[in-house]
Amino acid sequence: MLKFFAKRFGILLFTLLVVSFLVFLTFEFSPTDIARSALGQFATDKQLELYRIEHCLQWPFLHRYLSWLGLAPNCAGEINGIFQGYFGYSYQYRTDVDVFIWDRLGNSAVLALVAFAVIAPLSIILGVAAGMREGSTLDRLVSLFSTITTSVPEFGTGAILLTIFVVWLKVLPGTAPLEDSGGWSIASQMVLPVATLTAYYLGYLVRMVRASMVEVMTRPYIRTAVLKGLTFQAVVIKHAMRNALITPFTAILLQLNFLFTSVVVVEAVFGFPGFGRMLVQASLRGDVATVEAASLFAVLVVVISQVMGDFVYMLLNPRIRFA
Repeated sequence: MLKFFAKRFGILLFTLLVVSFLVFLTFEFSPTDIARSALGQFATDKQLELYRIEHCLQWPFLHRYLSWLGLAPNCAGEINGIFQGYFGYSYQYRTDVDVFIWDRLGNSAVLALVAFAVIAPLSIILGVAAGMREGSTLDRLVSLFSTITTSVPEFGTGAILLTIFVVWLKVLPGTAPLEDSGGWSIASQMVLPVATLTAYYLGYLVRMVRASMVEVMTRPYIRTAVLKGLTFQAVVIKHAMRNALITPFTAILLQLNFLFTSVVVVEAVFGFPGFGRMLVQASLRGDVATVEAASLFAVLVVVISQVMGDFVYMLLNPRIRFA
């Protein structure tokens, strides 16, 4: 077990290093002028030149990358980078990345975890219920629901929910700034973003769990368990359900990564101050330090979710555990 986690930790460090280098290299060939983005379109050539000198933007690419890592001196002649816990200076916000990124990460983490806590159990319950009796009325209804929710994009679902609960019923706020203003609590502000994410991602997972459950229910060991006199409930819970979850479990855990880093549309629709929206704005404005820090956190979430998936695989499948 210790060897397993040590190997995954080594892969994590290597992946983070490769991703950070590729992101830095991408911005090196990007047409975006960082000095122009920071000072505005009316800045003079002299001002742009002074800004580049002040922030060492004229340094060679490799030196700037190593100084960001904390392996070479920065503009102030100090060694202070990622390895020292410093994420760099944001040209967009004109302050250190550490000042604002933690709040955005926290907001998106809360949104992702709440949505995941709703999506994961619902997808398993609905998928298992539909798959254990293929062709039944319940199976048809669940399949129809999954198809409809997956077909409607996030902004469409958000617009529908806004129309119903904000415009018509007037029982929920239309935005989610996560501030106690306007008489709406933070919990009420989270309802519509969570509902939008749940509606969009739930259908895909339900279909995966259902397909896996349908396949497992036709296996010989299921027929053997039925012939041995076990009740249908015991067959589903003890034999079918455990094996059916092995295949879709990776997809379920990967939703945590998607919910954390890829909810830009939902954050834009509801004005949610989250991680994904920050990352898109920083990318458009050439804010290298912010994009670098955000990319590292995104990769960290992906690798952690994959390690969790491998660990659960070992628990669900004895062949992997004993191997």
